[in-house]
Amino acid sequence: MNAELLNFTPLAVLIPFFGAGFAFAFYRNKSAQRAITIGALVLTVILEVTLLSQVWDGGAHAIHLGGWPAPFGIVMVIDRFSALMLLVSSIITLCVLLYAVGQGAAEEKDDSGPVSIFYPTYLILVAGVSNAFLAGDLFNLYVGFEIFLTASYVLLTLGGGESRIRAGVTYVVVSIVSSMLFLITIGMIYAATGTVNLADLALRLADLDPSTQLTLHVMLLVAFGIKAAVFPLAFWLPDSYPTAPAPVTAVFAGLLTKVGIYAMIRTETLLFPGERINTALMIVAALTMIVGILGALAQADIKRMLSFTLISHIGYLVFGLALSSIIGMAATIYYVAHHITIQTTLFLVTGLIERRSGTSNVLRLGGLAKISPVLGLLFFIPAMNLAGIPPFSGFVGKLGMMQGGIAENTWITWTLVIASVLTSLLTLMAVARIWTRGFWRKPEDADETPERQLMSKTLAHSRAANKRYLPMSMVAPTAALVAMSLAFSVFAGPLMDFSRAAAQDMYERTPYLEAVFGPERTEGVRDELEEFAATFLIDYELDDDGAAEHAPVETSLQPDDEDAEVLPEITDGDDR
Repeated sequence: MNAELLNFTPLAVLIPFFGAGFAFAFYRNKSAQRAITIGALVLTVILEVTLLSQVWDGGAHAIHLGGWPAPFGIVMVIDRFSALMLLVSSIITLCVLLYAVGQGAAEEKDDSGPVSIFYPTYLILVAGVSNAFLAGDLFNLYVGFEIFLTASYVLLTLGGGESRIRAGVTYVVVSIVSSMLFLITIGMIYAATGTVNLADLALRLADLDPSTQLTLHVMLLVAFGIKAAVFPLAFWLPDSYPTAPAPVTAVFAGLLTKVGIYAMIRTETLLFPGERINTALMIVAALTMIVGILGALAQADIKRMLSFTLISHIGYLVFGLALSSIIGMAATIYYVAHHITIQTTLFLVTGLIERRSGTSNVLRLGGLAKISPVLGLLFFIPAMNLAGIPPFSGFVGKLGMMQGGIAENTWITWTLVIASVLTSLLTLMAVARIWTRGFWRKPEDADETPERQLMSKTLAHSRAANKRYLPMSMVAPTAALVAMSLAFSVFAGPLMDFSRAAAQDMYERTPYLEAVFGPERTEGVRDELEEFAATFLIDYELDDDGAAEHAPVETSLQPDDEDAEVLPEITDGDDR
């Protein structure tokens, strides 16, 4: 790990911010705006590839802004998990931007019109998300949330009609409520501990009264749960996201809810590790999965259906988080990166479907596989991935969570395993219905009168329409994300190893605390942290050959001395 290179971490936030300023300065020149925005995101991706390579083999690194030591100054912390989230989010936003440019969603004949602010607003959104992933204190995390939420308000209502403004009002009101709850909780935490630094809180929260800890814990999870669209706090999402243009909906659905999940993971691993509310989280996870997928099955519009599947698959992430085990957290880390990619891809494909056919209502669709085989392929791969069909990455992540639940072997985890399998089957049913109705049947067999754009007289006419409605500038970014989703499957082994190592670091907490305070400050609590990790972490060994690659790595807490007591290997039927 090269500390000098990691000192450039704040550029992940500064490059988009400065890019937004330059783009706004050229608001009358859309070509310059486009070049600045794409260039800023390309630089950000290159930077984050470098950062990920530096933390790949372990360790965390803290940057103390202004030279102020923690906990008094602002701290940015990068570790394996945050580096992965940074890179995936930047690749996603770059591809979505290229798609938007191709679609013309960011263009307008009048350069001084409201759409001229699309590019700077988009970069501000990226900067806010990156700031949230790097925040080393609760208030800076709050600032990151507010930055990208403010930008999202603009993007959601940009150039919209009545329906979009109405959905935007709902989104704004819900976001303000969650932000106010988060801010109130920050104030209460500061009053109780005298700090908002995450590393400092990890040391001080344990000294509080258990009832106070529980109150603060629940308030944080509720605030983050609203942002992550966890049931029953997800009522706002299906009515808000589908009204926006396809690129905006894609980046919102793929990315913004995952920032809430990221905050929940940090809360459960760094601030309040333990099993106090795991049962409640598992119940919430099961309800989120089942209610979300049942809502998806009731939809005829593809965008609304995907919005409900987004909610249901948030339940998988909460399930992995609630297991409080290395294998569960490893699967969660892997699955969150996978789901960002898949959900974004499917919304972009839906935009292509709507552009080619004139509608996203499956009752009026038909014949898309014959009209545009490429469009059929772009939909089929991420759809099967979303449903968790092997050997795709969706199957790998879900399998890891279910293995963790089976290994824990309690009634609630078995309930979650059954709910996970049921949700996957119902997800397959939902996407299969889109495939059979929208792609496989003939347009004249549609339940309602099909769009004229689907009634191509000749093959030549169909190809000409494809060239017009499906430009390569839109298809190529979508195909790139499909390829990225396949890469998660091809490199599932190394990525799961990486995820397990990241999960181990987060639960042990020592790497994070040493990065922020240095070994001197943590020396006095090292033994306490290691004792907690040794007794709390569940490191299941699975004998099943198919699960070998998902077995958690051995931790540094296990004895290296040959004379030390060695725990017996756990086999099927044994109980630790």
